[in-house]
Amino acid sequence: MKIAVDAMGGDNAPQVVVEGIEKARDEWSDLEFTLYGKESEIKKYLKDDKNIKIVHTDEQILGTDEPVRAIRSKKNASMVLAAKSVKDGENDALFSLGNTGALLAAGIFVVGRIKQVARPALMPTLPATNSTRGVNMLDVGANAEAKPAYLQQWAIMGSIYAHDVKKIDNPRVALLNNGAEYDKGDKLHKETYQLLKETKGINFIGNLESNNILAGKADVIVTDGFTGNAALKATEGTATILLKQLKDALLNNGIFTKMGAAIVSPSLKGMKKMFDTSQAGGAVLLGLKSPVIKAHGAADSRTVYYTVKQIYDMLSNDTINKANKYFEQMDQEEK
Repeated sequence: MKIAVDAMGGDNAPQVVVEGIEKARDEWSDLEFTLYGKESEIKKYLKDDKNIKIVHTDEQILGTDEPVRAIRSKKNASMVLAAKSVKDGENDALFSLGNTGALLAAGIFVVGRIKQVARPALMPTLPATNSTRGVNMLDVGANAEAKPAYLQQWAIMGSIYAHDVKKIDNPRVALLNNGAEYDKGDKLHKETYQLLKETKGINFIGNLESNNILAGKADVIVTDGFTGNAALKATEGTATILLKQLKDALLNNGIFTKMGAAIVSPSLKGMKKMFDTSQAGGAVLLGLKSPVIKAHGAADSRTVYYTVKQIYDMLSNDTINKANKYFEQMDQEEK
């Protein structure tokens, strides 16, 4: 199994990329990596080049670049070369910590989408209060507008992913809506509800309100990209503020409060661990011909390692082809 890596993407590249890749390489000997980027910079941190090849390029896509224009104009950028290698069959998957919009564009225009999937969707893994495996939500920003058929396709792919990668036997799929009742929402959500209810092969459990996104009531949450992105950022922002306020309250209010903080410290570590999403890996761009994964730009080497594990599981379980076969069967049944 071969993974193409945009080694120059992210805030701390290529150091954290190389460190995470080497750890993953040592864990799974059947993985091979091609790192695209500045060879001299990569070699500063590379301790052992076993199963690791470097393709040198001085060009890279910056966070300030306009995504589609950058993909089309920077033909020798590390991300573009990595994507092209997947398209040409030289590598099996693409991984980057770089510009999210550019990676979406590279995935869609270079790697290419599954024929039966109208729009690929971006799917991260979020923490859940009663589940160590978290919850997958899609779409969170690849498509601002959607149709019921898009959400149906995302529900199918998200369910297959949760089964293969998260090892959940019968993943619970929910539709993010403004109420739990079946007739809630606008035309899009009402039609999507009925469509998901009739979709074979998924365990659709109905509507889910946004206050239950992290409650562990579903394994896969489906929504349009506009709503998903807004819900994701609101959830992340609230969690960040609450953790910061809690820390300030415990450490900046006198000696007795600090003593109390020491007593509850083990419980607080458990809370911190819940919100540590590094083990969840990156966000998957589902609907493409090959796995394309985006990790956060500020990710550390642990996140890189777990993202490789994520890709490894997708490749080992042939997740993309399972989605392909599902949609092909749907087409045949409709005919």
